[in-house]
Amino acid sequence: NLMTGFSFSCQLQGQFHLNEMHKAGDLVLGGLFQVHFTSIPDLSFTSQPQQPTCHGVYVLGFKLAQTMAFAIDEINRNSNLLPNVTLGYTLYDNCLELGIGFRGALSLASGQEDQIVVDDTCVGNPPVVGIVGDSSSTNSIAISNVLGLYRVPMVSYFATCSCLSDRQKYPSFFRTIPSDAFQVRAMIQILKHFGWTWAGLIVIDDDYGLHAARSFQSELSVSGEGCLAYTEVLPWDKDTDELRRIVNVMKKSTARVVIVFEIPSRMISLLEEVVRQNVTGLQWIASEAWAESAVLQTPHFMPYLGGTLGITIRRGEIPGLREFLLQIRPDLHHNSSYGNSLVNQFWEFTFQCRFAPAPAGWLEGGGAICTGQEDLGNADTEYLDISNLRPEYNVYKAVYALAHSLDDMLQCKPGRGPFSADSCATLQSLEPWQLVYYMERVNFTTPSGDQVSFDENGDVVPIYDVINWLWLPDGSTKVQNVGEVKRTAFKGEELILDEDKIFWNFESKKPPRSVCSEGCPPGTHMVRRKREPECCFDCIPCSEGKITNKSSSCPEDFWSNPQRDHCIPKKTEFLSYHDPLGICLTTTSLLGTFICAVVLGIFIYHRTTPIVRANNSELSFQLLLSLKLCFLCSLLFIGRPRMWTCQLRHAAFGISFVLCVSCILVKTMVVLAVFKASKPGGGASLKWFGATQQRGTVLFLTSIQAAICTTWLVSSSPTPHKNTQYHNDKIVYECAVGSTVGFAVLLGYIGVLAFLSCLIAFLVRNLPDSFNEAKLITFSMLIFCAVWVAFVPAYVSSPGNLADAVEVFAILASSFGLLITLFGPKCYIILLRPEMNTKKAVMGRGIVS
Repeated sequence: NLMTGFSFSCQLQGQFHLNEMHKAGDLVLGGLFQVHFTSIPDLSFTSQPQQPTCHGVYVLGFKLAQTMAFAIDEINRNSNLLPNVTLGYTLYDNCLELGIGFRGALSLASGQEDQIVVDDTCVGNPPVVGIVGDSSSTNSIAISNVLGLYRVPMVSYFATCSCLSDRQKYPSFFRTIPSDAFQVRAMIQILKHFGWTWAGLIVIDDDYGLHAARSFQSELSVSGEGCLAYTEVLPWDKDTDELRRIVNVMKKSTARVVIVFEIPSRMISLLEEVVRQNVTGLQWIASEAWAESAVLQTPHFMPYLGGTLGITIRRGEIPGLREFLLQIRPDLHHNSSYGNSLVNQFWEFTFQCRFAPAPAGWLEGGGAICTGQEDLGNADTEYLDISNLRPEYNVYKAVYALAHSLDDMLQCKPGRGPFSADSCATLQSLEPWQLVYYMERVNFTTPSGDQVSFDENGDVVPIYDVINWLWLPDGSTKVQNVGEVKRTAFKGEELILDEDKIFWNFESKKPPRSVCSEGCPPGTHMVRRKREPECCFDCIPCSEGKITNKSSSCPEDFWSNPQRDHCIPKKTEFLSYHDPLGICLTTTSLLGTFICAVVLGIFIYHRTTPIVRANNSELSFQLLLSLKLCFLCSLLFIGRPRMWTCQLRHAAFGISFVLCVSCILVKTMVVLAVFKASKPGGGASLKWFGATQQRGTVLFLTSIQAAICTTWLVSSSPTPHKNTQYHNDKIVYECAVGSTVGFAVLLGYIGVLAFLSCLIAFLVRNLPDSFNEAKLITFSMLIFCAVWVAFVPAYVSSPGNLADAVEVFAILASSFGLLITLFGPKCYIILLRPEMNTKKAVMGRGIVS
């Protein structure tokens, strides 16, 4: 048996020596904080690798750890939250090093006991049920990748990388600080507010900076609110050549705004080079990582950083925190094999002393021994400053989120639980994934009145403060709140700024201009420069019909003014009663109507005279009335087209002319019948052309045209139409015929009747002189047909209102042709040659019809 000789136990591969704080409890929460900076261990592997050693106390990190301890102490004193349950904590220092942070996370999740014996005795610190931390995005990504496998809830107070919102990769990760996705949009809101469309971006070479850069480029591309003049990644080491190159890019760029995603310790190297090259006149925008860093607010840097705008964590109030911070005391008997006491290290750093036994040479060098009785209240340290609690407030909310989730879990009623078989989690059988369920649904309000809950990605409701670095005349620095950015359900990202409070570090004391190209003046538009961002462009004059710096087209009914800076209504054009051509055509139409009325009056007055009686007076009266209608229908083609005029004009035109031509056709047929009746045996032909038959024939032929017009109007009626094809800067109002076939049939029917009239008249043109009415009809029909044959090509080739003018001219010309040729000779005899208006003269001269 291979197991012979071995005890039934398991042993850790190794132990991690970590700086720590610990307090026992029924349930233990873990914490990861940066309290020190790290040094690189020996990795030669020629001997057992040494544990990394940390140096240089980071006071803010220690205050964050103490804030967690305070929150747990406050919860334990609260009888309404987790009653009968005592929370404990185990806090580790990550020393700003991923490896050390990972060691701390694994120790929190599994414990650090050298040997765990399988019996009923539990020895050592139990594993934690949840972890507050880590501070950096890179650490949080790595740790959450592993702890997420076991669904250990992890609530970060400072990791902002938008990548951590991926629930598939980080199912148990939560945070009380908004993600960089919102921080980037908040910064874009500031850029938009001040009209800064041209900015530089500098990021740290880690997940925090690189994801921020990608988010910035993506958001700007989608929103179109601006462009990045350059994107530079700061090296982790002090690469002087690379820093010099980056600052040189900043110096040569026309961008006056610089956005920086960095941590304070790395910013110093960049700013040293900025000072060396004396790069002034820049407006800095700080990410939350360094927006309030006191180490940068020095007389050495403030001439360059004065006026900085920063996005920072929401400030909160934590009553009783300062009193708690003053209560800490070093552990004079700390003897943990796992690491050093964080309180002791902070005490040594603050009072510049060492606890016994002191390091070799410390006393000889004049160093003091710490007694533990030093007065912390008199120490010059930012540790006790509670005037601006921002990351501390996030830690406070993270602890309370875990506590409220535990409280909700322990209040579960058996048989009504959310887990299998409606079971509940218990204190004795608590699994981390069960706590994740309650974390996703936690919702509470802090004593400061801020509501805390997490969305489906584990992100808290986002809100940031906007701060400004005020450089006072005495050389001191003040960081002041000047606004906030928050997300609302209705407005999205909302920026509120008090511009009167903002200090601008420029001679003008006003916001700088930061654009690649100034906006184009009115009448010009942008043309993007090749191989440059879209914010860089040249301005060229707009073409006709386009305006403004975007060269946007005017609406359909508008056109650009001569200066090309705004749209004006297009000129409208139609055959108007006020135009010279419209006045001329209207006058001619009315004149023709008047002449018809006069001729009709003459014929009525002389209706008993031989020439009127012999001229088939009834058909003559019908013909004069139809000619009058022909003249009047031309008025429908003049004036602004409307629905009723468009529908009526062609119908009135078609019916009037068919009525006119029908009368002429019947007159021609009567002439032919009279001639045949004059021959022997031809008397029977006249009975077919009595007055009743004549009226019936005219009515029948006209009703056919009426049917054609009705069908046309019902199936595809003519409508008013705005035509912009003829002129870009004009609107030609016209009547669209609707159905070209309908219009063609209407004209074709008139043409058929005119052709038959002309043909019959032509056949009887050589009859005896007593029947020479046929010659007048032939001549009138020739004029009529000539006019309308010429009309078709002229109408088709005439644009806009000229087409209406051509049609009116054709109507008037053909109407005058018929009026003059058919009634001119008769009026001449009636008025000027009355001696010829006798029965004998009529019978002898042959004007009988």
